[in-house]
Amino acid sequence: MALSAVSSASAPDNPSVSREATPRPVLFDNHDRPLEYLRLAVTDRCNLRCFYCMPEEGIKYLPKQELLTYEEMLRLTGLLAGLGVRKVRLTGGEPFVRRDLVPFMARLSELPGIEELSLTTNGVLTAPHVPELARLGVRTVNLSLDTLDRARFAAITRRDELPRVLDTLYALLEAGIRVKINAVVMDGQNIEDLLPLAELTRELPVEVRFIEEMPFNGGSHEATPATLPWNHHRIREHLALNLGELLPVPSHPGDTASHYTVAGHQGRLGIIAAYSRTFCGTCNRLRLTAEGGLKTCLYDQGVLDLRAMLRTGASDDDLIAALSHAFRHRAANGFEAESQRPLHQLNFESMSTIGG
Repeated sequence: MALSAVSSASAPDNPSVSREATPRPVLFDNHDRPLEYLRLAVTDRCNLRCFYCMPEEGIKYLPKQELLTYEEMLRLTGLLAGLGVRKVRLTGGEPFVRRDLVPFMARLSELPGIEELSLTTNGVLTAPHVPELARLGVRTVNLSLDTLDRARFAAITRRDELPRVLDTLYALLEAGIRVKINAVVMDGQNIEDLLPLAELTRELPVEVRFIEEMPFNGGSHEATPATLPWNHHRIREHLALNLGELLPVPSHPGDTASHYTVAGHQGRLGIIAAYSRTFCGTCNRLRLTAEGGLKTCLYDQGVLDLRAMLRTGASDDDLIAALSHAFRHRAANGFEAESQRPLHQLNFESMSTIGG
């Protein structure tokens, strides 16, 4: 099946944003994978300098006029919702660095067809906005947190902001918003932090997800998926050895994490094979960068310049035709997408420009 609409989708059991329950079209790529989840980067700017994401001096940020406006984002998201996208996650950079983010989220939540609205944040600026997020119906927030040790946090992020991030964590939980903690596992950097982070699930209803390190931004490692020092197999073995048996939780199509529970723990653990790319077969994600580039895979170089189309007068029909063509030519997996890049170079691209 190349590209088709099937009227068989219905609203999820626990949508973050209440939406219509009538059947909606489902968009499929050329590998029969549904495309229903948009990761929307609202900025390339960030207030941290995590060494695995960008260099200490930061990156050369895009001039403001080269970023998509909120109006342009709303137009593109509305078109994608009409094609079958039902879930939107706001990313960056750090989303809260961009002004008027919450009013923009409110407008996104009103788009017909958008059933779930969530975001990924580093938590530094987030706590004051938590009540507004709760009022919008946001039920899930991904919080980037690689360590609970203040000195290591400062070393990894090059900023001493751990107390503010923890304030956000507890504010989200108090507001009843589900929290997924994302921790990148880095050999020689935060291995001693894996167990303290995992132990958060003992007393708190959080999901702690450990992510394989990826080779973006200067190549923090030269490993292949087979030689990565801390791949998903080793992460699981380490956790099981120290916490006891990890009980698998059934996964759903589109899940990037393998989920586990531990006896006596309120929360659960997740392991994301981001560099091994074991989940590509059911990937349902699209990425829209802050400058308007469409990425149908995290590892591709970008397959469509939507900003250029918007600003040269493209009609909705023009945009839909271009999107449909991109979806019909989507890479089968991250390895194929990477192989199509010039020189297969990943390590000159900052994660803050991709949208995570």
